[in-house]
Amino acid sequence: MSELPALIEDLALILVVAGFVTLLFKRLKQPLVLGYIVAGFLVSPHMPYTASVVDMSSIHLWADIGVMFLLFSLGLDFSFKKILKMGASPVISVVSIIFFMAMLGMGVGQLFGWSRMDCIFLGGMLAMSSTTIIYKAFDDLGLRQQQFAGLVMSVLILEDILAIVMMVMLSAIASGTGASGSDMVESVLKIVFFLVLWLVVGIFAVPLFLRSVRKLINDEVLLIVAIGLCCAMAVFSTKVGFSSAFGAFIMGSILAETVEAEHIEHLVEPVKNLFGAIFFVSVGMLVDPQILIDYALPIVTLVLTIIVGQAVLGSLSFILGGESLKSAMRCGFSMAQIGEFSFIIASLGLSLGVIGDFLYPVVVAVSVITTFLTPYMIRLATPVYNALEPRLPAKVIRALNHLSISHPESTEQSKWRQLLTQMGLNTLVYSILSSAVIAVMFMFVRPFFARFDDILSVTVFSHTLSFSDVLTGILTLTFIAPFLRAMVMKKNRSEEFRALWAESNRNRLPLIFTIIVRAVIAVAFVFSVVSHLTNIRPAIIIVLGMGILLLIVFSRRIKRRSILMERLFINNLRSREIQAEAHGDKRPIYEARLLDRDVHIADFLVPPTSQWTGQTLKQLQLGHKYGVHVSSILRGQRRLNIPDGDSIIFPGDKLQVIGSDQQLDNLRQALEREVIADDYDIVKHEMKLRQLIIADNSPFVGKTLQQSGIRSQYSCMVVGLEEGKENLSPVKPDYRFQQGDIIWVVGEQQALNSLFS
Repeated sequence: MSELPALIEDLALILVVAGFVTLLFKRLKQPLVLGYIVAGFLVSPHMPYTASVVDMSSIHLWADIGVMFLLFSLGLDFSFKKILKMGASPVISVVSIIFFMAMLGMGVGQLFGWSRMDCIFLGGMLAMSSTTIIYKAFDDLGLRQQQFAGLVMSVLILEDILAIVMMVMLSAIASGTGASGSDMVESVLKIVFFLVLWLVVGIFAVPLFLRSVRKLINDEVLLIVAIGLCCAMAVFSTKVGFSSAFGAFIMGSILAETVEAEHIEHLVEPVKNLFGAIFFVSVGMLVDPQILIDYALPIVTLVLTIIVGQAVLGSLSFILGGESLKSAMRCGFSMAQIGEFSFIIASLGLSLGVIGDFLYPVVVAVSVITTFLTPYMIRLATPVYNALEPRLPAKVIRALNHLSISHPESTEQSKWRQLLTQMGLNTLVYSILSSAVIAVMFMFVRPFFARFDDILSVTVFSHTLSFSDVLTGILTLTFIAPFLRAMVMKKNRSEEFRALWAESNRNRLPLIFTIIVRAVIAVAFVFSVVSHLTNIRPAIIIVLGMGILLLIVFSRRIKRRSILMERLFINNLRSREIQAEAHGDKRPIYEARLLDRDVHIADFLVPPTSQWTGQTLKQLQLGHKYGVHVSSILRGQRRLNIPDGDSIIFPGDKLQVIGSDQQLDNLRQALEREVIADDYDIVKHEMKLRQLIIADNSPFVGKTLQQSGIRSQYSCMVVGLEEGKENLSPVKPDYRFQQGDIIWVVGEQQALNSLFS
């Protein structure tokens, strides 16, 4: 019999050990990530007393796949629309946190004399808090419905996105000769170009494809299609110089805007869990006990740097984002740990060969320690605030509590800001799309048509153009025409444009100037296409470009194409939102307009075992007991807004409740506490079917079924009368039992014993 490959033996060892260790960590109510790391440490070659993995290279390959699926799942749970709706507050907070913590990390690295790349990567690792660990801690401590927890999760989402960007930039820095300013700018521009291009094209094409094959897709096919798209984008991402993880995240973000997003997320979760577990186990394999002993001082220093840095500078960052001192401290203290993205950044540094082997186990040790301390740091925030607040001058407290990023501005300034932002975004998107089309046409289509240059040539202004030049130019201008028209004409009839035009004559010249600037950019694209195909003088090309642009602007066919493409894109982008509205799952608009900083809205799911089920809101008296207001009840695909006192609570209902943090926390505790206790004797309630013969001395002789009390007194049910037929005869309530009747009765064992006795 042939032997098993080493990879199968290694997987068996990894998964068995990981299973037992994570069961232990689950019992201890610790994050499973730590369990995986400990399991990796136990099966690593550094542990001489246990069985160890043989084929490390294959395990690292599977771990890379795990990173890809982790980021794919992160993308599925991410929405760019949510980021845009967050406003500037979380953006300011997350940028400040990353800057402060990265500087601290690089400073600590330089303090210990580590290399330049070690310091840069260490700064990136210390800047990334763990979304998984913080979410788990909030859940365990019952804080998920509180307002500061929602703000922390918003910042963590942004932090994860910036971590992707940071990974791309670190790769560019590591592969280059240095981290010069021009290299950094080039890397950022490259990221922005491909990010916008992939998102726009993906959101346009992928939902269209999924809709066209929806009738053919079941769970199995959808899983294969989703993973196939993920891997395809990962491959394409590596071809243009980015990591496979970046491409996987982008495809996840594209699929997140489809109506199948939640279904795909559910299907991919087991795959993600499997490969993610292998990744975290591989993290534990790199922990060398000797390195931990040799670098004990740096580990302790880094732990203190994270705890103190997030407590002080993290809180300051949230204050800069417009939070009160108390809320900012609760947010800052909550983020005092590092986790999965720190491991991913460390893996990146190792794979590129630019960081020392010691840095990975050091970061893992720091993550383990700070993870264990996370619940204590979250609990510590309020006592520290209570001790600090009386010692600060009243003026400082008022200044901190009233610090806000929002500044009053005139209505006219607001309209200008909105209009210029929308115009700038449109110009950027359509410029990227036009550039991509031009690049594809000149790199792939033109060489293909060059085979037929002998067939046709055209003379323009005494210059001869080949067949490939003519056809490529016509097709390129045809494809980019809708983009150029939208670039020039979009927002020229918007409410902001018309309002500014009507309000003051001073606005008209700047408004005309915005049209001219966009027209110049559009002509520049036409100029670039024509100039690459012919040696005609630039002045003639500019005049020709202006004429082509006028034809594009006034063409009704191009206008229709432009409008249809934009409507299709918007519908694809809003498809998940439209589905949520149809199912009653969309959060109310007024949620962001609650003025009191301590009042917000939270969701509560009524469990099947809740004692509240079957009761009306009037009977529950939630407002009287807890001071909260139930604004909506979500039941299946229905939404019941402003329910009255006669509204009944059903199992599985989702209650949208308005209140303060304390009020919502009291409601959560009551909902968790007031449940039907588990029935530990459930096996005694097994239903059994028995045959009962009515004897001559039976008390049921001469009585009707209703008079017998079989149901009311003995809690049993007569299911039929046996009369020698193929099927049992039904027994009506007025049927009188006679001697010799054979009836079949169903009930619990104890009830049947009482009946037969």
